[in-house]
Amino acid sequence: MLFFSYFKEIVGREVVVELKNDLAIRGTLRSVDQYLNIKLENTRVVDQEKYPHMLSVRNCFIRGSVVRYVQLPPDGVDVELLHDATRREARGG
Repeated sequence: MLFFSYFKEIVGREVVVELKNDLAIRGTLRSVDQYLNIKLENTRVVDQEKYPHMLSVRNCFIRGSVVRYVQLPPDGVDVELLHDATRREARGG
């Protein structure tokens, strides 16, 4: 639940989602659910030469089980908040 709560905090921010098939998509995070399924808007493929068929895709839904990484904006990471949340979760509360 820690990551789900964090992702809900950054809805509306730009992220890069790298999939297990090496496709990386940059877009605005619109929603995320408890399974970490992600909805992106205003998407762009990071490597357009490798995936030219993806140039026309502007909105997408990504199943959480195919996500390898989510790159967050550098200013979007509150390290102290994550540390506190991790400590609370480790204690069970």
